[in-house]
Amino acid sequence: MAGTTRIPMARGRLPILGHAWPMMRDPLGFLGSLADQGPLVRIALGPVKAVVVCDAELAHRMFMDDRTFDKGGPFTDRVRDVVGDNLSTCPHPEHRRQRRLLQPAFHVGRFGAYGRTMSAQIAERVDAWQDGQVLDVPAEMAMLTTNVLTATMFSDTLSPAELKQSQEDADVLATDILPRMMMPRALTKLPIPPNVRFERAHARIRGTIETIVAARRAEGGDRGDLLSALLAGYDEESTGAARTLSDTEVVNQMLTFHLAGSETTAVTLAWALHLIARHPDVERRLHAEVDAVLAGRTAGPDDVPALELTGRVVTETLRLRSPVYVLTRQVTADTELGGHRLPAGTVLAYSPYPIHHNADLHPDPHRFDPDRWDPARKPARHAFVPFANGARKCIGDKFSLMEATLALASIVARWRLAHVPGEEDIRPAAAAVIRPRRLRMRAFSRTPGDRSGQR
Repeated sequence: MAGTTRIPMARGRLPILGHAWPMMRDPLGFLGSLADQGPLVRIALGPVKAVVVCDAELAHRMFMDDRTFDKGGPFTDRVRDVVGDNLSTCPHPEHRRQRRLLQPAFHVGRFGAYGRTMSAQIAERVDAWQDGQVLDVPAEMAMLTTNVLTATMFSDTLSPAELKQSQEDADVLATDILPRMMMPRALTKLPIPPNVRFERAHARIRGTIETIVAARRAEGGDRGDLLSALLAGYDEESTGAARTLSDTEVVNQMLTFHLAGSETTAVTLAWALHLIARHPDVERRLHAEVDAVLAGRTAGPDDVPALELTGRVVTETLRLRSPVYVLTRQVTADTELGGHRLPAGTVLAYSPYPIHHNADLHPDPHRFDPDRWDPARKPARHAFVPFANGARKCIGDKFSLMEATLALASIVARWRLAHVPGEEDIRPAAAAVIRPRRLRMRAFSRTPGDRSGQR
């Protein structure tokens, strides 16, 4: 059985930087090219060495065996520096307990209340736009999803000023964390401006959440939000203090939801609006769907089943432009994967991009085609992994999909967004997620039945 040294090294490696430069310059092109180089491919991002799993079946095996392929590696360690030990970063021995404690917060019975809160926040933001206004779409979507997430997490705890500061701090953390991951840990401790900015944003946003958690713990009661569910969580399979989440554990979970949940949904919506504007046929069909279902009103949770095409647009956007593009696991015991021996300690990386852009799994993979997710057309097995899979699959996947569907349908029902002339070619930028680089669009108001197109 061949070892890791026989696994091919990805093309384009540079001295010292490794593949960090092609990753930063053209993240989608670099990641999408890996599958052509083998089912397993070695990369180097600065000092970090990893084996990327590019094959859907091998990735599925990795997802299903989270004991052997545990959360770990330098990237996970750096994320843990920011959000602590939580459901997304904790090692296998602790994961099952945390999952049991958090699962009630994402029980289907709570989704009606979450959905109504989402709708109210979406309407407040979208109704404030002006006809003909040019929007900074990523920034606008980030504020929308921050409003939604803080309302569903904390009810009405944050003031408008605190909400704005929270969004700005989250943006700093999302923007700066990738370069920090690629530099030696010692450099992140130097008092240089980027580090100071990062640490101040981190301290501020964590302090805000700590204050809210302490106050709500003292208050008691259930407001129907995520925080109430976490504070009430109880695990009968544990003993003693481990049966509930400590305040520190609650803060860690809420910080992760705040940072990951708002950013990933925001960029999904931004990419979706860009793709819709580039595909008038899809746009016309979306208008017809939202007009029939919503008749100009904001979408609510009961509308989701009828918003079939909207849901497929969200799914296809996640395939083409998955926000989360690289995560790592660490091998805990000598094992084999794809005919190669992987010693304990090997860092594995997985990205949805090689899998989502594999022509054998997704014919014509670079084409935006929401109809490939029509229930009558069965996608290839294990071919869609924006939320990973297995026991470590994102616990908030259904929450995120509902939010994105409600927001997209509500926007399309009220507005038609068109690219600013000369700015239609939008390139991706690598941060904590894959963002659109400089996406500005003009908003035109519309009413049900309006098929006027570009004004």
